[in-house]
Amino acid sequence: MFKKESRTKIREKKHMKVRNRFSGTAERPRLAVFRSNEHMYAQIIDDTVGNTLVAASTVEKDVKAELEHTNTVEAASYLGKVIAERALDKGIKTVVFDRGGFIYQGKVQALAEAAREAGLEF
Repeated sequence: MFKKESRTKIREKKHMKVRNRFSGTAERPRLAVFRSNEHMYAQIIDDTVGNTLVAASTVEKDVKAELEHTNTVEAASYLGKVIAERALDKGIKTVVFDRGGFIYQGKVQALAEAAREAGLEF
């Protein structure tokens, strides 16, 4: 009997396909996005040395204080603004967007568009 593969495994496969195509460098690091059922996480990573340069998530107290709910499109767009501001403070202007195997719609799209509006280029 045919057994359906879980959504998590499908997402992880998609993520590995995307990760094989590009990686973050010192000049253009990778903006990695992960979303769970309750929270969203965004990191800017330099893959050549394996360092996280900037990180933001809806778990942080200062971000959570600004939000009514942590798993909405509005929360994702706020997180996009926060990660862009922190990146610009560190001198990072251009990044490679890694959607983490998630479909580019809804929360992931809101985060990306908010980061673009706040000044990140990708």
